[in-house]
Amino acid sequence: MSDGRLTHLDAEGRAAMVDVGDKPATSRTATAAATIRMRPETLAAILSGAMPKGDVLATARIAGIMAAKQTASLIPLCHPLPISSAKVALDASPDGQGIDIRATVRTTGPTGVEMEALTAASVAALTLYDMCKAIDRGMSVERLRVIAKSGGRSGDWSAP
Repeated sequence: MSDGRLTHLDAEGRAAMVDVGDKPATSRTATAAATIRMRPETLAAILSGAMPKGDVLATARIAGIMAAKQTASLIPLCHPLPISSAKVALDASPDGQGIDIRATVRTTGPTGVEMEALTAASVAALTLYDMCKAIDRGMSVERLRVIAKSGGRSGDWSAP
């Protein structure tokens, strides 16, 4: 737009990729979280390594990292970014009924990595669902959200 605001609409009001070409490259980090809820016996099988499909936590971690690197291919109008770091942590929920997922992604670029972190967390959760659905079809993915970001023009932010 002519007033300098970033928008996903072109001059005719059609969806378009935002031009970030004039923005400076800065260090940016985002962390997203999600929880996959399951029966306690499903969680116990995962934590004991007794799942028929092997180490589902390691597979979900790798799937999340790989997904972060493919975000621009999955989300329309999302910029391809050089990811310098992507980490996915998977821990049993304190209530014993699920796995808490945290994905942290870093880049040095002209736009943030919130979408990459959200994609990593969601794909890690979906991978867990896929690998465990044979024993627990009632699992649910909940509370996918950005919990922190740093860098860029808008600065640092953390969820309350």
